[in-house]
Amino acid sequence: MNGFVSRATVTAVGLACKAFLNIGYCSLTVSGLHHLSDALKSPTRTDGQGLITDDPVAWGVLPARHYLSSRTTRWTLGASDVMFTNPHGQIIETFRGKGIYQPAVDTAIQKLDQGGWVHLFGEGKVNQPRDYPQDVSGIASLPRFKWGVRILMETMKPPVIIPMWLTGFDKLMPEGRVAPWKFLPRYGAQLSVTFGNPVSPSEILDAIRAVDSKMSPPDSVQPTGWVRDQLLLKLQAIPMAQEDHVRSAVTAVIQQRVEALGRTICGDTLTR
Repeated sequence: MNGFVSRATVTAVGLACKAFLNIGYCSLTVSGLHHLSDALKSPTRTDGQGLITDDPVAWGVLPARHYLSSRTTRWTLGASDVMFTNPHGQIIETFRGKGIYQPAVDTAIQKLDQGGWVHLFGEGKVNQPRDYPQDVSGIASLPRFKWGVRILMETMKPPVIIPMWLTGFDKLMPEGRVAPWKFLPRYGAQLSVTFGNPVSPSEILDAIRAVDSKMSPPDSVQPTGWVRDQLLLKLQAIPMAQEDHVRSAVTAVIQQRVEALGRTICGDTLTR
């Protein structure tokens, strides 16, 4: 019964999002949707290759038939005190402050190993700044990504990682409004959703090897998952003291790909 209710919840939310985006309340431009569609239809999912995206709005831009199957709708990690207020739907309960070794992360890895689709909030929160920090040359950067590194490193096969970039949603549902207005979308917002090329596993491995070249052998731990299987033989273990550096390097690869996609749309300031 719970499975049926969850399936019905996912379908209803997906159709509601799609209806909202198509009634003319706002305008929507979608680019690169084929990257996501191709990944969802890929036969490699049957062999245990999962899919990772980094934004939740894919709900409303997918063909309606995708809402009828758990294979073509995403799972997401939701904070227990914010999103996980109802046991139905495809949300994995996550606890703030318990780190990356909590059961929710293990569950997300299992979903990916079954060929599932998992969405991650890279920044760990809703982020709507008017301006992003810029360096001396005027190049903006996103806040440091926090979530997802262990998930994408410890799956048995390298997941398909698709970066996404959104514009206009801060105008549609701006933060800081008081009730009841904060619950109501603003009319006439111009939205865009862009899906980028998948991140190559070789980019992640190169980042790990770059850290490995500076590592020393004592106090090391064995890598797991596809990273363990595909790294060069010389990288037999990751020193425990350097494990955070490895995760930071992998996080930087994903963040750089998202920022690069954003610059093709919004320019160096990453705002529009």
